[in-house]
Formats: sequence, structure tokens, C-alpha cells
Amino acid sequence: MSKIVRQRAIVDRRALIGRLNELAASDLSKVKRRSKVLEIFKEVLNAGRAEVRTRFDTHGDGTQTVRENCFLIDQLIRVIHDFAAAHEFPHSIRTTGEAMSLVAVGGYGRGELSPQSDIDLLFLTPYKRTPWHEQIVEYILYMLWDMGLKVGQSTRSADECVRLAKGDLTIRTALLEMRWIWGDQPLFKELKARYAADVISGSGEEFVESKLAERDSRHEQMGDTRYVLEPNVKEGKGGLRDLHTLYWLAKYLYRVGDVAELAETGVISKDAWRRFAKAQGFLWTVRCHLHYLTGRAEDRLTFDVQPEIAQRMNYADRAGSRGVERFMKHFFLVAKDVGDLTRLFCALAEEQQKRKPKIRLGQLLFLKRANIAGFKLDGDRLTVVADDQFATEPVAMIRLFHTALEHGVDIHPKALDLVHRNLKRIDAGLRADPEANRLFMSILTSRKNPEVALRLMNESGVLGKFIPDFGRVVAQMQYDMYHVYTVDEHTVQAIGILHAIERGELVEEVPASSEVIHKIASRDALYLSVLLHDIAKGRNGDHSVLGADVALKLGPRFGLSDEETETVAWLVREHLTMSRIAFKRDIDDPKTIADFVAKVQSPERLRLLLCLTVADIRAVGPTVWNGWKGGLLRELFHRAQDMMLGGLAEAREYRVQAAHRTVTAELTKQGWTPPDIEAHLARGYPTYWTSFDTATHLRHARLVREAEATKAPLTVDSRVDAFRSVTEITVYTSDHPGLFSQIAGAMAVSGANIVDAKIVTMANGMALDTFWIQDSEGGPFNNPAKLAKLSAAVEQVLSGRMRLDRELAARKGKLPTRTAVFKVPPRVMTDNSASSNFTLIEVNGRDRPGLLYDLTAAMTQLGLQIASAHISTYGERVVDVFYVKDVFGLKVEHGRKLDQMRDTLLKALEDPASREAAQ
Repeated sequence: MSKIVRQRAIVDRRALIGRLNELAASDLSKVKRRSKVLEIFKEVLNAGRAEVRTRFDTHGDGTQTVRENCFLIDQLIRVIHDFAAAHEFPHSIRTTGEAMSLVAVGGYGRGELSPQSDIDLLFLTPYKRTPWHEQIVEYILYMLWDMGLKVGQSTRSADECVRLAKGDLTIRTALLEMRWIWGDQPLFKELKARYAADVISGSGEEFVESKLAERDSRHEQMGDTRYVLEPNVKEGKGGLRDLHTLYWLAKYLYRVGDVAELAETGVISKDAWRRFAKAQGFLWTVRCHLHYLTGRAEDRLTFDVQPEIAQRMNYADRAGSRGVERFMKHFFLVAKDVGDLTRLFCALAEEQQKRKPKIRLGQLLFLKRANIAGFKLDGDRLTVVADDQFATEPVAMIRLFHTALEHGVDIHPKALDLVHRNLKRIDAGLRADPEANRLFMSILTSRKNPEVALRLMNESGVLGKFIPDFGRVVAQMQYDMYHVYTVDEHTVQAIGILHAIERGELVEEVPASSEVIHKIASRDALYLSVLLHDIAKGRNGDHSVLGADVALKLGPRFGLSDEETETVAWLVREHLTMSRIAFKRDIDDPKTIADFVAKVQSPERLRLLLCLTVADIRAVGPTVWNGWKGGLLRELFHRAQDMMLGGLAEAREYRVQAAHRTVTAELTKQGWTPPDIEAHLARGYPTYWTSFDTATHLRHARLVREAEATKAPLTVDSRVDAFRSVTEITVYTSDHPGLFSQIAGAMAVSGANIVDAKIVTMANGMALDTFWIQDSEGGPFNNPAKLAKLSAAVEQVLSGRMRLDRELAARKGKLPTRTAVFKVPPRVMTDNSASSNFTLIEVNGRDRPGLLYDLTAAMTQLGLQIASAHISTYGERVVDVFYVKDVFGLKVEHGRKLDQMRDTLLKALEDPASREAAQ
């Protein structure tokens, strides 16, 4: 490790001591002297920090910066201790019982301090604390606290440290990193010897298991994937804490000072050490940037800081990718490297402890076999039979993952390390090898869970080398708030979801695709289309079209027929079509269905597209899929299927009658009379009965019945759906122009964010509108006081007692700081060909509180009647589609009127706060 250069530019200890000695010699009172001493220490601390920051801004090396910060604090603590001992609490003769050693523990003990990190100190005493100890400790601590430093501390003897370390993993880990700062060295050496003999000795296996369990728990809390788009640099999977865990294991098991010594003694390869040092240096640099940029101990790499850090680390925009995306791709590749190192270290730790593998009873017979498809078992894990196996037979790298998946065994980390070292052997020859491609397709379409094998192939680098087009999207982020994972992680998760659908594990959430997946003729085409659907992301051009070209190239290589290859290419090209139509078009409009069927053409393609669409959407992120979206896709699928089979009208009538029968039976059980049931069934048009499920129909029936019985002019009902993290609001009132806009405005005033809406006009002229809303944090709007306020706001707006324009202007809802970085160009499109009876308006823009009100109010002013609205939110981007008519109930086809609509809605898309700032 290189020496810290120009140390006195950071802190000149001699000069500092000289200033303090002058102050001590003055005749100031003790209180005034302490105040002056504090001023000097603050000045030196700030000057030292400024020097370290200047150096960081110049060299950009986080590894150097954390060491320089540590050096600065070390020197200050030493001087504070000496000043206190010499001038504040002088002792002419100190007994052995008053000896004390100042020890750094935790991250500070490793010699690593980020700009805003805590300082962990141990004041080590021989036996019991004496009054002199307490005076010195108190003086040092209060001085450090008054300087603005965050200090964690303990005062203990060696006996206490050993006893506590045995029973507390956190204390044991902190002491593992102990480093002498100042004071009595023999005392420190005694503790170090006692720790090695009494704590470490014989407890290696327990420590390894505890630290790995702690790591797994931490990963679970942080999302259990290293590919989240706002990763935690310290605690996240593949972050600094994982590297720290490796350091702890190395130090505990091999008694080394740092990981470099493992390479020197041959325990790990020099390549592994270089990767460790490189990953640690990169992560330290990112963390230092984070701390300097935010001015606090911030470890989450949020959207708002990513572009700035990318710029500071010199990641420039290039064709097809922005600088911030290149930076985050590098971050995820480093996290992947940390994962590789973790597996290798864990294998070493287990070998060092000679742990007996835990074998499941069902594996015993299998494990007795000496050779499994050219590999052997080490314990219960698959490994190579010779170190040069991959060098002499490169196809064995693919077979390794295939064998592990089919036999349900793990791959030994040493075998994975050999894979990493032989990646260069995955070349054009292996890619063209029929056996390698057969094995890969067998993995992809396995009845076991292919997600497990594909993720391991991806993390080990095999997948990206075997399919270079896939390698281009490894660690490729999508810089928005909608996509939660990188492209490769999203794709692997989509394969896992498709497998779960096929196994019947998601019947309740996705009943249609769970049924039709078993009617599909080509599983190969389906699974390959899911693997390739986003393979061209990050390139210049439409990724769906470019991806279809990739599919045409790869299909024959993987052994697909010409027909199957064409099907895969079509699915990749059209993989967004079904969701676009389901979420942004009125599927009650027969022309919407006819246009969709003309594009899809065959029932087989329809089934394939449904399964691909469901897997794709569910893999975007944990909160993206909901029952509303599932219902829309299901309805589109059934209507398209019915039209293909020549009976849309008849099938629709059948579903209406089925809904009538079910609702009639349920209402009869609840004591409704036949005339009451008949009257209620007559209130809904056919589209109402095909648009909701039975549970919703029954809730509506109760709501309408109570409203009609009490002659209530307005009824607002709410239902919290915790599973979907939304609150469903149903409004039943007399229909009139502008109603939708008024309700949307009332919700904006109440702080509710509309994520979906369904507008229904009943046969009796009443509106039964349903809104799905969330709070500003993306959770359900479930606070009783807030729900009461929302109901009151709707009532006040509809009765004319609330001026929405004033209320919304007063709110001036601001965007969350970390998301304000996203810019969405406003766009308004009109389409008169998508529907036979309506003009379609599609609005794209930056989501904000009150936007839906502004848009629908503008439409009301334009004299437009909204027949249906389809509200879709993709992170920071909103895509709202409205089916409208003019005041005469006709399409809007006049060019001047269409231009007026576009101009008015573009103005409505502007953020009022931005407009005011510009003025």
C-alpha cells in the first residue's frame, strides 16, 4: 500500500502542538482555554478535510482518500490525548493501573474513513476504570463531538473485550479490525494476543456461518439482487460490505493483515486479488463522491446523484448510451465481480474449516456416482475432474451448468473460478458447436427452473460470451423510474416467471396465461423470445425491430426451424404491442380488437404473445404488475380469440349473461328480491358487465342500492388493496360534462396520485367511476383522515364550494428531489383511425400532482366529451389516452380544431411551477 504523500499538508502535527503549547502557557482560565483549543482543532480539521477533498478532486482515487481521512483523524486524536494528559489532567507519576491505549475499531480500524463516516474508538484499560481514565476519555470524546465528528466509543479492559466478543458477533467483528492509535502499546498487544487465543481459536466455522448468514439477511433486506437501479454502495449486494465480509473471513481464518497476503501465500490467485483491489477502489471512489456531493453519510446511489457522479468520474455520453448509463453499467459489472469473489472466498473458507456438506437424503444414491456427465462431486457440489478440463474441452463449460441444473446440485466455486479464467475459450468455434447450442437450449427450456442456471451463467460471464448480443445488455441500466432492474437481470427474471406460470404457481394472479401456456405448440420459440425480447436495448433505433433481426440470426444457430425462428422474430418485434393496446386503447371498441387481430393473425401467436407479455411486465419490478393490468390483458386476449374464432359478438353476449347469472346467484344469497336484481342488472351496459370481476360487481351493487335508497346525490366508497399498494375509490353520482376532471382535481388537492381510472356511465344516467390511487410515496392512500378529506373534497368540488384552480395553485406540488432529474418531452398525438366512433388523444409527459386535472379540464374547455380514459404511469412518465367526441357527439376531424386541441393540451402538460419560474 502506497505511503500518504505530503502528510503535513493534511495536518502538521508539530505546528499544531506548538500552537497548543503556547495556549497552555497563557494565563487563560480553563473554560476560555478549552474554547480556544476547540477553535484550533476545528480549524485544523477543516483545513485537513479541505486538503483531502482537493486531492480527491484532482486524482479521483477513493482508496487514497479514505486513508488520508483516517490519517487526519489519527493525528488529531493523538494530539488531543497528549494535550489532555499534559495540560488538563497532568499526573506526575502514573501507576500501571492508569495505563490506557487508544484503539481504532470497525472501519476506522481498517484504516478506511469515508468523508462522512463515523469514528469507532475503544479506550482500552488494564483493569477497572480509574478517575483519571474517565477524565481523559471524557475530554477526548467531548472535544471530538464538539468538533462535529460522529464518534462511537467504548471503554473496556482486555478481559471485558474478550468476554463480550465471544457472545456478540458485532463486537467480535469490530475487534477483528482493531488498530493501535496511541497510548500504551503493550496493553494493545496483550488484547490482540488474547483475542487470537481466546476468541478466534477454534471458532472459525461458527464465525464463517454467522457472517454468511448475516450477509444473506442483509441482502434480503436490500432486495437480494445486485441489479437494483438505485443501489446501496455499502450495504447492497455486491457492495463494500460484501468485500468487508471477505476481508473478515480472510483475517479470521488465515490471520492475515489484508487480502493481498492471501495472494502472496498462494491461497488465492493474483488475478483474484487484483479484482478485489480494483472493485474496492471503484466502490470507495463512488462512496467518497456520494459523501462529498450530498454532504452526509449517504450510501444510496439515487437517481438524482447518478448523473453528477458519472460526470465527475468522466463517463461521457456516446452514441446509443448516456454517460450515466455507462457509469451504472460499470457499477453493476463491479458488483458482479464482487459476487464472483464472494463465491471463491466462501469455498476457501469451507475448505479451511473442512466442513461436511449437508446432503439431502434423496441425493445419496446420486452422489455415490463417481462421474456425472464428465464431472465429479466435491461434497455435494459439482466440479471439474482436472484443472485443464475447460482448456481441452470448452463445451464442458456449457455442460457444467446443464448438468448442475438437471441433477439439482450446486456448482463448486472453484469450478466457477476456472470458468472465469477460461472465458476467452468461448469463441466463434464454440458458438457454432451444435452440442453447445443443444445444451444451451436444453437449459433455457428445462422443466427444472432455468432461471437458476441462467443467472449463474450470466454472473460467471458465460452467457454474455456465448451470446455476444446478450453480452451488450449485461449490466445495461435503463435510466428511468419504471424499470427496476438492469436489462439482463430483468430478462433472467422473466424466464423464471415464465417457468413459474408453466408450473401453475401463478394461477391466481395470471389465470389466462397459466391456462394457455399448456396449449402452446412451440415451447422453444416462447422461451427464446423471452430471452431475446430486450436484447437490442441501448442501441440506436427501435429495440424491438433490431431485436427481431438478432432473433432471425440466432434461431437457426439454436436449432429452431425456419417457422419457429420467424415466430420468435415476430414475438420480439411485437412484444410491446399487447400491453400497449390493453393499457392505452379502448378494448370495448370493436375496431381496436379488429386491428389487433389483423396484426396477430393466429391463435398460436396470440397465446405466445400473452405469455411473453405477462412475463415481461411482471419482471419489470415488484410493484409494476397489478390485477387491473392483468384484467385488461385477459380481456383483450379473450376478445381477440373470440374474433379469430368468428364469434366476438356472440362470445361477448355469453360473458354478459354469465356475469348476470353469477351476480344474480350471489345477490339472491344476500336477500335481494328478483325485481331488485332485475332493476340492478338493467343499470349496466354490456361493457360494464365484461369489464369487472364478480367481487367488484357485488361491491358496486351494494353501493348503488344504498345510494338509490337514501337518494344520496353523491357516494364515495374506498377499499384498500394492500397487495397492489393502491386504494380503490369508487364515485357514484349524477353524470355531467367535466365530472371526470372535477374528481381528478379533488384527488390532486387531497394529495392522491391517480395511477389508473375506469369511467362508466350507467343506463340510468349515473356515473360509476373507479379510481386507483396512491400516496406520494407510492403506497396505498389508506390514512383514515386523508380518506375522509378526499371524500369531503370530492363533495365540495361537485357542489361548487371549492375552487380547484385556487386550491391546486396553493399546493404547488413539487416533484421529489431525487426524481426531478428525469426529463420527459411533452407530446400530444391524435388518431382518427384507431376507432370508428371516437377521436383518440394520446398524451405523454412528466407526471406531477394535478396533471390529470389540468388535462381533463382543458378538454372540457375545448368542448370534448370523454367517453373513456386509460391512465398509465411508467415511473416518472405518464401516458394518458382519451377517447373523445365533440359537442355534437362526433369525431373531431377538422384540421384547425385538431391543432387547437394539441396546442391546448401541450400547454396543460407544462408544470405550473416551471412556467412561473420562467416568467
